[in-house]
Amino acid sequence: MSRHCLSDDEPETVHIEVHLPGRLDPARLRTAFRRALLTHPRVLIREVSGRRHRQSFAWELTGEPDSDPVSFARPGPDALGRARARALTECPSLALSPPMRLEVIEVDGGTAAGEPPEAGVPGATRTVLLLTMHHTALDAGSGLRVLATTAEQYGGSAALPVPGPVRPDPSGSAPAATGGTGRAVWARPVRVAPDSRPEPVRARTAGNGMLQAELPVPPRVGRTGGLAPWTVNDQLLVAASLMVGRWNVSQGRAAGPVRITMPVDDRPRGREMPMGNGTRLVEVAMTSEDPRDPDLLLGERPDLAAVTRLLRNTARRTRALKSAHGAPLGPGTGLLTARLLPVGIRGTLTRGARRAAAPWTSTVLVTNVGRVPYALDFGDAGRAHAVWFSAPARMPRGLSVAAASTGGRLHVTLRWSRALLGDASGAYLAGLFEQALSATSQVTWPGSNAGGSGLEADVPEVDVPEADATAPNADAPEARGKARRPGGSHDRDAPCPDPTPGGARSARQNHARPS
Repeated sequence: MSRHCLSDDEPETVHIEVHLPGRLDPARLRTAFRRALLTHPRVLIREVSGRRHRQSFAWELTGEPDSDPVSFARPGPDALGRARARALTECPSLALSPPMRLEVIEVDGGTAAGEPPEAGVPGATRTVLLLTMHHTALDAGSGLRVLATTAEQYGGSAALPVPGPVRPDPSGSAPAATGGTGRAVWARPVRVAPDSRPEPVRARTAGNGMLQAELPVPPRVGRTGGLAPWTVNDQLLVAASLMVGRWNVSQGRAAGPVRITMPVDDRPRGREMPMGNGTRLVEVAMTSEDPRDPDLLLGERPDLAAVTRLLRNTARRTRALKSAHGAPLGPGTGLLTARLLPVGIRGTLTRGARRAAAPWTSTVLVTNVGRVPYALDFGDAGRAHAVWFSAPARMPRGLSVAAASTGGRLHVTLRWSRALLGDASGAYLAGLFEQALSATSQVTWPGSNAGGSGLEADVPEVDVPEADATAPNADAPEARGKARRPGGSHDRDAPCPDPTPGGARSARQNHARPS
């Protein structure tokens, strides 16, 4: 399905960043990465060229890399920004094995990586490993497994066994395919509102924008009868739903049902992990049973009781969806992948079906790998202290949120299509997500009803955010200049995009507008 819908304007890439406190030896790293590829031979795959009238795409395992996928970026203060831009604009070729590349970037201190220098070592040189993969062939889980094997080969120490995911049995009857009520199943999901740029300007833009932030891991709620009422993943889904709702209200759009695509990965995490695109996609309808909840959730301060009800409903749906088993993309794709017609005709049908189904496409993609299960210990270069990754954000969805936790910190990446949002709008959305995640934490923290509540509550201070270094257009410097602390409170009076001719309105003014 992905192979039929590839586009140069929106490359189908997955990028993974691993931040190390020390420096790597180039020769040792090349050897370790090559051994990791040989350890996972299914990564060494390429597409076999053929004609449009063939019945299916053909792929072959090469056994050896076609070329050296490891490169070392030219040093400089903007080296990491350039590497991130390449990860979003230059897709690895499917005709070469492996369909991935690994860039090594050395940064001085912490300024380029968006973090302060380590204590006692103000001028330390650190390393960022940036792995870019073609999402048609590989996913984030496969990339992390290859990097974990590379760390084992480089550091010379065997890693501890990694347990696979455990899925609890769903309680109660399973929900419908979208994880919602009958009303939510048939309702057309709301779209992320485009920003206030003129439509011709948005139409001429291409590629993706990206913003990274380091946040506190949301607190876990106590278990009752061996089962938690909701998980950190459920809090991320609710936060993404509130982010979209508040953004659309700020753009003058009416509130509507939000539907989130969530990848579920049931593969083992050890060396026996199957490489490829091994997740199945499920859709979660972010709706509450009480029809008054949308107004309570999107008001000036979200009602904590409404947030709690949404968390409980979301947890019930995700438990059932994770425990159920089905086709990775649903039963409807069986017709488009059946080898009854040549690939040229099936490609035309697939692209047409994708355009026709655009209004019913989910609102946003939220992918969460949870706590990174690998030590990623590179010996004398140290252990990874931050891991970021991002998922494609192609239209008509146009927005993805990816999260991973390392060392007790949550690393969140917001990625968007430039045909939908500009860089300033993406930064504003990131602020809304942070505030919404804080609201779910207020519900989870013990005694939260007695303290501050909602999006007005203070957020713990954390490190300086990752600036958007991927923007090639004119508004990128402005977005970078307005980078804010990912854990600090959002500037509610800062100008934000608005579709009205009168210019920008403050966030406080937007929040006062009726939903």
